[in-house]
Amino acid sequence: MKSIAIIGAGMAGARACISLRANGYAGAITLLGEEDLLPYDRPPLSKASITQEGEPQPVWLLDETIARELKVDVRKGVAAIAISQGEKAVALSNGSSVTYDKLLIATGARPRTLSIAGGEHALTLRTHDDAIELRKRFAVGSSIIIIGGGFIGLELASSAAKRGCHVTVVEAQPRILMRGVPEAIARIVHARHEQAGVAVLTGVGLSHLTKAAVHLEDGRVLAADTIIAGIGAAPETTLAAMAGLAIDNGIACDQHMRTSSPDIYAAGDCASFIHVRLGNRRMRLEAWRSAQDQATTAAENMLGLARQHSSVPWFWSDQYELSLQIAGVPEMGPVTVARKPNEQTIILFHLASDGALMGASGIGPGNAIARDIKLAEMMIAKGLKPLVDVLADPGQQLKSLLKG
Repeated sequence: MKSIAIIGAGMAGARACISLRANGYAGAITLLGEEDLLPYDRPPLSKASITQEGEPQPVWLLDETIARELKVDVRKGVAAIAISQGEKAVALSNGSSVTYDKLLIATGARPRTLSIAGGEHALTLRTHDDAIELRKRFAVGSSIIIIGGGFIGLELASSAAKRGCHVTVVEAQPRILMRGVPEAIARIVHARHEQAGVAVLTGVGLSHLTKAAVHLEDGRVLAADTIIAGIGAAPETTLAAMAGLAIDNGIACDQHMRTSSPDIYAAGDCASFIHVRLGNRRMRLEAWRSAQDQATTAAENMLGLARQHSSVPWFWSDQYELSLQIAGVPEMGPVTVARKPNEQTIILFHLASDGALMGASGIGPGNAIARDIKLAEMMIAKGLKPLVDVLADPGQQLKSLLKG
């Protein structure tokens, strides 16, 4: 194989470069990124990039030295505009093109925008430049309205509150964190935000926006210096669809992260795939580690290793001093067992009807839940049916269940 091209210079694209070299590939690697920056980490954008002292710098995934050592041709500030499967070529926005033997699409996701009158007044967060703009706006005493009570909206609310802003979160659903987070944990997050002075409005819809106000369906008007839409992200599939690739809640991949075209793979937020460990269920994951793991699988398979992607999903979010972590797929486990090591910490284990552990959700200060969530992840990977009494009793070691 002479050349591999990668569209998208985020976590998945960077990890693929590293994995290709680690697996002995010596051919050409071309990494294409729309931003005029080397690949950088995105999780800090809603947190440290806004709250840290001093001018924030990107957390590089590949710096100039590493890119040079890996012999990766990084094309910054250039967009892929078309893929020709027949010619095995990617057309670029600067008029040039890149040929490939294998191609990885790692285009990520784009923030969803508000489809209501005045929706263009709401800012979004995706890039380092976006974070810098929000940082400037999060001045002491500023009124910040965040539309959406999901992870990104709540992380920004936490950051804005730490900066001394007056913060309001508006969520149309009956509670925050409706997607993938059990109500017991969502209640803890909700209470912590209110303790920090954040006003959290749930079950309320939007009428329209103006430049300096959010108009609610119930007639209330919320004045705002800055309005932010934190209503999730949509997989960036435009390029793949134009190329004729199958789309199914993202670029549709098999268990090898291979698309409907045999020489094209996808990884990260843009891709959906068949998870062989979780009932051959098709899923799309918007998570930092999932992007890493999928890119590793894709890289190995582009080199002919025939690996199945079977990593257990894992996700985290920081809310003030609290760490929220989720392993597996909690909604696949209708039976819930609670474990409460102390008043500030709770872990919920989600079991299938046959007793198999399918997911674990937890929240607690600092690293309080990290070890138990990791052990749960290991149990899910082994397909174990742990003893409910042990799961529920914080006096018993979860490690003992791994022998099952």
